[in-house]
Amino acid sequence: MQNTGSFKLRGIVNTMANLSRTDKETSSGGLVTMSAGNYGRSFAYMCSELGVRAKVVMPLTAPQNRVDIIRSYGVDVEKLPSSEMIARVDRCVAEEGMEFMHPFDDPRLIAGHGSLGLEILEDLPDVDVVVVCCGGGGLLAGIAAALKLSGNEAKIFGVEPEGACTMYLSLKEGRAVSKPDAKSIAGGLAPPFAGKLTYSIVKQHVEKVVLVTDSEIIDAVRTLYQNGIVAEPSGAAALAALRCNKIGDVAGKKVVLTISGSNVSPVELSELLK
Repeated sequence: MQNTGSFKLRGIVNTMANLSRTDKETSSGGLVTMSAGNYGRSFAYMCSELGVRAKVVMPLTAPQNRVDIIRSYGVDVEKLPSSEMIARVDRCVAEEGMEFMHPFDDPRLIAGHGSLGLEILEDLPDVDVVVVCCGGGGLLAGIAAALKLSGNEAKIFGVEPEGACTMYLSLKEGRAVSKPDAKSIAGGLAPPFAGKLTYSIVKQHVEKVVLVTDSEIIDAVRTLYQNGIVAEPSGAAALAALRCNKIGDVAGKKVVLTISGSNVSPVELSELLK
């Protein structure tokens, strides 16, 4: 697990390392993003390391402990209803001269996350099945692109919560769709829309996106904890799909699944494990 407790730093580091001269000139007012937690934390960490002014727009539903952690890096945080977040980001860009860093639908971010796919190939070049948690789709798209463009023939599955199935619905409808009422115990997997770029990559390279219930996710969190691994609900969705036979017959196959985040407080974990 990377510093800040999730995979998000991979994409953020690559995005910031590849900001163009135009990006740097237009971002004189700082950087802004929107996040329910993990992306915002990693974004804030990197901005603090680089001494860059930054703002994170968060949903009202974001746990206060995650808000406090993000603020501890010295960045501004604004909490708003989910329906108002994009408009606020747009105003930060137009009125304050800030540069928007998209939390999942950016090719530099996706490429950074794809480093995980390359590491899978280093450790298990003959992998048969890869199961990846999916929120906005940045991690799923990155891993899928890295594997498939390397010539690997593994079957790749994405996993979403039933109550926040934006990528699943996008694949059904043939376009990136919005789901303003997206809601799940796995808040990191519940963006209100699918990314257009992530959707196009997932459509091309991913076998299928499957759905799990919140109770199945909680059972997966419990199973991991009982085996010495602390995972937040968003990080446990892939295991939930595997345990509940959503992936199909994997007997005798070499399977990799992502455990993509550990940012859960002791209080939250105790509530989940009741």
